[in-house]
Amino acid sequence: MKILVGYKRVVDYNVRIQVKPDGTGVVTDGVKLSANPFDDIALEEALRLREKGIAEEVVVVGIGPADLTAHLRNGLAMGANRAIHVTTADAVQPLTAARAFLKLVEKEQPGLVLLGKQAIDDDANQTGQMLAALWDRPQATFASKIEIAEGKATVTREVDAGLETIEVELPAVVTSDLRLNEPRFIKLPDIMKAKSKPIDVVELASLGVDSGDHLRTTHYAAPAKRSKGVMVKDAAELVAALKQKGLL
Repeated sequence: MKILVGYKRVVDYNVRIQVKPDGTGVVTDGVKLSANPFDDIALEEALRLREKGIAEEVVVVGIGPADLTAHLRNGLAMGANRAIHVTTADAVQPLTAARAFLKLVEKEQPGLVLLGKQAIDDDANQTGQMLAALWDRPQATFASKIEIAEGKATVTREVDAGLETIEVELPAVVTSDLRLNEPRFIKLPDIMKAKSKPIDVVELASLGVDSGDHLRTTHYAAPAKRSKGVMVKDAAELVAALKQKGLL
């Protein structure tokens, strides 16, 4: 079985996001960029399935500008067999990403597509669901455990009420949650090996996918600063303060 893994580049989660003065976006110049944490978890799960003999090949897919290649090498260093770089200079929204993945799915014919449940830059949580709908195949989102046997995947999902276990027929789309696994540490020998692994480069337009989206971001703004807290002596004073603010 072949596993296709989405691998998006985002501003590192340790970086404090700064909005540009003109409100047209966030500052990325000189900012550390790294793999979306949920995508690292998805890739780790794919590698573990290969190590168990369930999968034979793991392919990482990235959609973005020309300098995305270095980021894909990181996925290859983790252990992916090869990478596919879909090049575009435009910002890619979830529906466009799902359409691009569909074209690659039709070409690669994977038995499983593993994606992070969401990217930490837009928190859209849409690409996996959209791909499953376009592909007309089952989906299992927010996975905290995956077991594959006899052409089916048994997935434990994290939902508001607790845990839910479902069974889906393969091929299918599964999106990873935080508690699915702990991604492995990349060693120097693996980084050196990754330099010789193949990266297929294809243009987004060559897949027959229009990069234009129906949504347009008009303005970015930082969250409002929290007001300074107020100390109260007792519950009565707290209730009075809340009434004064119109909260009670």
